[in-house]
Amino acid sequence: MASLSKPNAPRFDVDIFQNEYLAEGAREVNAIVTVTATGGGTSAGRLPASADGGDAAVVIMIDCSGSMDYPASKMRNAREATAAAIDTLRDGVAFAVVAGTHEAAEVYPGGGELAVADPSTRAAARTALRRLTPMGGTAIGTWLALAQRLFESRPERSIRHGILLTDGRNEHEKPADLQAVLERAAGYFTADCRGVGTDWEVDELRRISSALLGTVDIVAEPSGLADDFRAMMSTAMGKQVADVALRIWTPANAVVKYVKQVAPSVEDLTGRRSGAGPRAGDYPTGSWGDESRDYHVCVEVPAATVGDEMLAARVSLVLPRPDGTADTLSQGLVRAVWTDDLASSTRINQQVAHYTGQAELAASIQEGLAAHRAGDVDRATAKLGAAVRLAHVTGNDGTFRLLEKVVDVVDPKEGTVRFRKNVSEADSMTLETRSTKTVRVKR
Repeated sequence: MASLSKPNAPRFDVDIFQNEYLAEGAREVNAIVTVTATGGGTSAGRLPASADGGDAAVVIMIDCSGSMDYPASKMRNAREATAAAIDTLRDGVAFAVVAGTHEAAEVYPGGGELAVADPSTRAAARTALRRLTPMGGTAIGTWLALAQRLFESRPERSIRHGILLTDGRNEHEKPADLQAVLERAAGYFTADCRGVGTDWEVDELRRISSALLGTVDIVAEPSGLADDFRAMMSTAMGKQVADVALRIWTPANAVVKYVKQVAPSVEDLTGRRSGAGPRAGDYPTGSWGDESRDYHVCVEVPAATVGDEMLAARVSLVLPRPDGTADTLSQGLVRAVWTDDLASSTRINQQVAHYTGQAELAASIQEGLAAHRAGDVDRATAKLGAAVRLAHVTGNDGTFRLLEKVVDVVDPKEGTVRFRKNVSEADSMTLETRSTKTVRVKR
């Protein structure tokens, strides 16, 4: 473990879990990197480092397309949920509300500005929510683009967070237009996405939340929106450090094969690498409060002979600066040692094995549901059977219970299942949406 955090700042610690021993000629080194931030968030019983909220901003984007009027309770619950989120804001946090249709409109405060949360602005915002009325289509890229413009007034390293709610598909803009917006917004602000009802697309919202390093979930019944929005905003208010990157340095002739966040959810960061000097790259992790996350790092090193030893990678938590320098918060080392001891070189580290299974579990669920939608029942049954077995073996009880709503489990150890008849769309979408949620290994 190593921590280089400055006094009175949130502390970051890095722990490396790996089996560093390789057989002669072996080249692949795997490690689980556990990053833990403590010392300034709400879980420590304190407000974040800037308790006046002046370094944080939130934009709430609410779908106001015509479908939000069917049933009418959907729009009413969306207004109530937005009010609950606004009531959860700390004093001093900058915020705005955006109505999203085939275009984006500022509902509060307007004029391209952000309001500053206090009792009077919260009350004014709640009154303005009456202007959230359903009409028009859906073009989510315009909502995100407006949110980014509103965030532009915030200083460097501010916490910039969006909450996005939709009940339908992004039908009124081209996929390429949405992708262009996501590429501009990635790394600039984070966003949690929620789909209400069952007429939206899981893959579409996951693509948005993944690009913006946020969460995605389903709220099957509109009546559950207020509690969900309140919880999302509470979590956002616990964030204290923005724009943290996982920096990985490797020696000459070594290469990073992949980097994945594996807890609390699976997120592949491999393609998001940005150069950070000779043989180093930064992988974005977003904003942090008091929390812990796990990352799977896989490095390919040059082959070596028995008795050789090398540093395979140096993993650091950094805050990059515009001038190309960075503040190092913490770091850990990944090693490689070549041995002819078969027991040592074939032992799979418990952490690596566990999270490899969790990633396979998520993939099996998504592939199984896709196969079922395509009418390939045999493949769907095989994939969801594998998911049941993996959920059982790894102790992911939450996912196991979701699987039981879609399949009848005959033998969890063998992964023998049968598809249930008349599975609800809500249960199927809930399983797919939450497929990437993982459980941590019991240490």
